[in-house]
Amino acid sequence: MKTICASMDTIREEEVVIQTIAPEWYESAVSSVSMLRLDMLHPVISGNKWYKLKENLAYALANNYRSVLTFGGAFSNHLIATATAAQQYGLDSIGIVRGIVPPEKFTKTLQDCKQYGMQIHCVSREDYDKKTDPVFLAQLAETFSNPFIIPEGGANKQGREGAEEIAKPIPDTCTHICTAVGTGTTFAGLRNALPVSKKLIGFVPMKKGNYLQIEIGKHLQTEKKTNWQLMDDWHFGGFGKCNVALIDFMNSFYKQNNIPLDVVYTAKMMYGVQQLLLSKYFPENAQILCIHTGGLQGNASVEHKLVYR
Repeated sequence: MKTICASMDTIREEEVVIQTIAPEWYESAVSSVSMLRLDMLHPVISGNKWYKLKENLAYALANNYRSVLTFGGAFSNHLIATATAAQQYGLDSIGIVRGIVPPEKFTKTLQDCKQYGMQIHCVSREDYDKKTDPVFLAQLAETFSNPFIIPEGGANKQGREGAEEIAKPIPDTCTHICTAVGTGTTFAGLRNALPVSKKLIGFVPMKKGNYLQIEIGKHLQTEKKTNWQLMDDWHFGGFGKCNVALIDFMNSFYKQNNIPLDVVYTAKMMYGVQQLLLSKYFPENAQILCIHTGGLQGNASVEHKLVYR
């Protein structure tokens, strides 16, 4: 059986940082606001991506797979995290990319994936939409010599189990937990792991993202199907979209807190949190913890507009 590369020891979950948000940012609307800095775990395999991958890669090793295959767009944090982690686990990796992108037009994300040994296979958007179709998956398995297939975003049993571990460093004193939501994998893992007394709020960065409530609900333990909420009010035009107001918010937040946000997920989450604070959504005694899910490489397209890199 293959063994985990020693360099994976650089991910030290026990040293994860919880950073206090400057009181002037929330103007004493609540008791406290803090941030779980999962973005600091690793320069590439950061945030919730590591937690969603760790059990998947462990499963692949335990079952003697030689490679993993997964899905993502041309700017996917999940793809680059998979490429990096697979290489360090001694596994080959294949990335099925949404949309036909010629090699000379690869994004920096895809170029980095290749540098980490990932075989990039671009497919049409129509084919990409078949990413959960058993026939299509069987064809991919045959084409790429039977890899272990990880769904987009690590959205499977192993991904949810890994995400449950994000709850471990969260203090018992926290009353409200906020996180960005993509596939709902991290959210489901957190809801199952956290005491049901803690309110879990998910911020969805795409239009009409509340459809994820149904998918998330399928994976919740019976006793954990309450005290949670998804919000899709602050998508800024849709997934991956932004405007001047969001960029200004990211710069202002960094100047106040010295925390870099990513334009796809955490910036929209923290913007939403601030709007909820202004609207008195939270009780005055609330102790809010926001989860930084990493993905700072997603800022590549706007980095020239940011006061940080």
